[in-house]
Amino acid sequence: MSKKILGIGNAIVDIFVKVNDDFLLKNKITKGSMKLIEKREYENLIKIIKIERIEAGGSVANAMAGIAYLNGNSSFIGKINSDEFGKIYKESLEKINVNFAYIERYEDLPTGVSIIFVTPDSERTMCTYLGISSRLSKNNIHENNIKDLKIIFLEGYLWDKGVSEEMFRHTIYLAKKNKIEIAMSLSDIFCVRRHRKDFLQLLKSDLNILIGNENEINELTNKNNLSDSINQLKKLNKLIIVTRGEKGSLAIQNNNVINCESFKPNQILDLTGAGDLFAAGFLKAYVDNTDIKKCLETGSKLATKIIEKFGARLT
Repeated sequence: MSKKILGIGNAIVDIFVKVNDDFLLKNKITKGSMKLIEKREYENLIKIIKIERIEAGGSVANAMAGIAYLNGNSSFIGKINSDEFGKIYKESLEKINVNFAYIERYEDLPTGVSIIFVTPDSERTMCTYLGISSRLSKNNIHENNIKDLKIIFLEGYLWDKGVSEEMFRHTIYLAKKNKIEIAMSLSDIFCVRRHRKDFLQLLKSDLNILIGNENEINELTNKNNLSDSINQLKKLNKLIIVTRGEKGSLAIQNNNVINCESFKPNQILDLTGAGDLFAAGFLKAYVDNTDIKKCLETGSKLATKIIEKFGARLT
């Protein structure tokens, strides 16, 4: 049995809706954007859309699904309500053999939802209502959930002052106590911009593995190019993974840089989930004690596979 990986992240139900450009204009939604919306806007939108497809989403949940696809042993903790979307969320993870290690109950906010508007040109525009997912707290992370783990994978999106930071630090404390490695994704460039100082401190003090794309890494180091970022990060003696799209990927480890070329897709249908599936492939190979170059290759192959289809799931 493969070693266990636990992902902790925002539990978001992805709702796919086909619309035309006029719909976006009429509802003042900027095409190609991802914006956070409040409860009222979410309730107004949900009334006027025709749902095409629903699946469990969220960056780390996508990665755990990718690990399960590779026959890995993955679990996920994310906060849901015991409402209709919460039940759909839990079932769609368990159906693909991802253990959902959170006990849902009735909450005052609904399960988080991302409405993904797909226009005829295949462009995606997202309106995300975090709902109860943003209230994941240290009380939701129990020591018995993390026994026998090899890695805990956290997303940068979770890092906000207050309840989320407290949960993050509690998880790190439990991981260190139980000698479990901690990996984190940088999530997106704006997330890094907001929390650069904290993320650098986390990397120096707590993380074993950091995963980010080239822009996120340069934002973290406050450098204009990757070679300057690499020179700075080499000094930290951490495993840092940088994805570079069609330029491939690289790992910074013990003052060494290990490069990996990308794999050419047969077609590019949708870039959603490429980073999440790269992380899945990398982490699955890593817990199987594969050498780092092979871990990069496994991640790249999975990322290539996901961009050849719609959505962030390979099942």
